[in-house]
Amino acid sequence: MMAEQKGKLEQEKTERPMTLIQKTIIIGFVGGVFWSLIGYLSYFFHFSEISPNMFLIPWVAGDWKYGKAGNYAAIVLIGIISIAAALLYYALLRNICGMWAGILYGAALWMIVFYLFNPLFPNVQPVADLEINTIVTTLCLYILYGVFVGYSISFETQEMNRLSSSSGKEAANEGS
Repeated sequence: MMAEQKGKLEQEKTERPMTLIQKTIIIGFVGGVFWSLIGYLSYFFHFSEISPNMFLIPWVAGDWKYGKAGNYAAIVLIGIISIAAALLYYALLRNICGMWAGILYGAALWMIVFYLFNPLFPNVQPVADLEINTIVTTLCLYILYGVFVGYSISFETQEMNRLSSSSGKEAANEGS
């Protein structure tokens, strides 16, 4: 009998939905890891001369950073850094519908990394000296990252707004 009551209690529990900030953190991490993995594939297949470990090379000692372990560690690091980029999108652009904001955000991130932060990465040549394939590939990856993060965050924002407005209408109808 006690086990039966405990089973009912377990079934009656509802999960607390994630907040928009929690979803943004997950979107940022997943987007960073996924698109940097695609970036590693583009490096592997020689579409780009830049690998994800460009983030590690100036900061980490040891030769391991040049191999697969360095690239995989960099991919995780990019996922963590990407959380900050997603939170920035959340703070500035979350209410903009559509994918254009994400496209522009990804292009702006590319310009920041390849122009503004370029001196931090001594193994990355200036944009003028990069191969056209590298420029096009990396720019496309950043744009796709921006669309992924932007569209996902905007969609979740719209869903939260829709749910909160419909639950407010239901409460008003019940009070009538």
